[in-house]
Amino acid sequence: MTRKGKSHSIRPVSKRPPFWLKLSPEEVESQVIELAKEGNTPSKIGVILRDQHGVPLVKAASGKKVTRIMREAESAMELPEDLSNLLKRATRLKEHLEKNKMDRVNKRALELVESKIRRLANYYRKRDALPKGWKYEPGGTV
Repeated sequence: MTRKGKSHSIRPVSKRPPFWLKLSPEEVESQVIELAKEGNTPSKIGVILRDQHGVPLVKAASGKKVTRIMREAESAMELPEDLSNLLKRATRLKEHLEKNKMDRVNKRALELVESKIRRLANYYRKRDALPKGWKYEPGGTV
């Protein structure tokens, strides 16, 4: 039987940095800042640190999350990563629907994505991650 979906990987259990981690918390933070200045997203920074530097969890290694480190270094993204990914998906779906006007399945998918964008925007506005006046315009502009 083949499985679909998640790879079934499990996050490290311990909240403390592993004993074999050679990097100090300051070195981990400097790596995060350096990767953020290169234009990487927080999730990509975590993957790079895991794969190339052996850091299983940035929060366990440095005591701060990647986004907090980026915010303190003033190299944070202007929109939260999950919201910007949804906006990119919506624009791809709109481009597809311009070419394929009768594609009702993707029209429904666009409605669902736009609904997620509105709900997520409300969440981030309440937590001051977005300006109070920020609004998603379904017509194509943000």
